[in-house]
Amino acid sequence: MKNVRPAFEIHEGTVDQLVGYQKIKCHMIFDVKLGENFRRKARLVAAGGHVTEVPSSMTYSSVVSRDSNAYLSAPCREKIYCVAGPEFGSDVGKTMVVVKKALYGLKSSGASFRAMLAQTIYDIGYRPSKADPDVWMRPATKPDGTRYYEYVLCYVDDVISISGNPMEAIEGIKAVFKLKDDDKAEVPAMYLGAGVDQVKTVNGTRCWALPII
Repeated sequence: MKNVRPAFEIHEGTVDQLVGYQKIKCHMIFDVKLGENFRRKARLVAAGGHVTEVPSSMTYSSVVSRDSNAYLSAPCREKIYCVAGPEFGSDVGKTMVVVKKALYGLKSSGASFRAMLAQTIYDIGYRPSKADPDVWMRPATKPDGTRYYEYVLCYVDDVISISGNPMEAIEGIKAVFKLKDDDKAEVPAMYLGAGVDQVKTVNGTRCWALPII
């Protein structure tokens, strides 16, 4: 709950002051991450049957380090509030808790997070490719003068930087988002559920490949 608590703000006034706001319900979900050494996880989310209706233009999110509690980095695009349950500790029972961040379970949260991440990548000099808006490119030059393109690949909150200096892009993203595992970024051994590894081709070129079982 301590990770999601910053998404909420206690409203000390009256409900009449929340003009245009809708009341929603929230609940806890529990999970075991099989790919993370059976790590147990709990998260407070907006109840699926109580998400507010928003225009489709606000909800689109195209779907290669991982951000920590990704959506909660982005602002909430909807005017909503809830009642604080026992998970709020000393604030339990307070009847007007305004949702300030893109809470999991809301229809607009994915689009809000993607827009914030896209702006961050744009600000460090990358531009989306014409084929896929989640594949970002930036011209660069190797120390020997060879020109090439650096890439940042995004899939929701999974990000891979492909470059002669991949940490430069990662550091730019870390300036805005907190990464998992204490802001750790490293050479991937798995991506999107599949194992990956660096290999060398017959002509000596290094590349990434999926292992063949």
